[in-house]
Amino acid sequence: MKRRDFIRMAGLGILGLAFVGCGEETKPVASTPVPSAGGVAAGITPSAEAAAHNGGKKILVTYFSRKGDNYEVGYIEKGNTHIVADIIAQELGGVDIFEIKTVKEYPADYRECTEEAKAEKARDARPELAAMVKDFAQYDTVFLGYPIWWSDLPMPVYTFLESYDWQGKTVIPFCTSAGDNMTGLEDRGIPRYAKGAKIKGEGLGLRGKSVQDNPEAARTKVRAWLKKLGYQQ
Repeated sequence: MKRRDFIRMAGLGILGLAFVGCGEETKPVASTPVPSAGGVAAGITPSAEAAAHNGGKKILVTYFSRKGDNYEVGYIEKGNTHIVADIIAQELGGVDIFEIKTVKEYPADYRECTEEAKAEKARDARPELAAMVKDFAQYDTVFLGYPIWWSDLPMPVYTFLESYDWQGKTVIPFCTSAGDNMTGLEDRGIPRYAKGAKIKGEGLGLRGKSVQDNPEAARTKVRAWLKKLGYQQ
């Protein structure tokens, strides 16, 4: 291998570590279009039985995820964080689920997406979202999922956090990346943008490749995490 080829491959590996991830009784929550947004996904609020099962709390599982060419896993039709969000919703039972989507889609090409995300982070951008959660006030607890992009939350997640009144709500973060870790910004960062919210327990970080390759192993980890947080079937 020529020296310049080795350097290029090493660079791609470092880039991948910095940027990764660019059912049953689960219901898509009704959404409200924002200006320039597209269609609306119909949904139903959680049942009284589901709320009772989850400690009387109305729960929303929301996530930002990305399809297309991803680090370590190649081209995927369902994002790593999307898979984890579905597992969480299924394990909780009877909760609503909402996907955070941007009006402008990110490039399907991995390298192009990383560069766009890097530029957004540099200017602290707030990408426009395609839809808003309908009746956000009804939820007590929000499970918030995202991939780690450039050692941070993706900028659309900050748009989401700044779009609602979080007073009295609990946020439980989860993410996917090149390893089983969080960004380290959650405890102080999320409440800064989600005004009035508090973080509950430890977040869950899962390796994106592991989620894609063995979703049942990911389910086992999610189940143990939820049990530790006090949520059990």
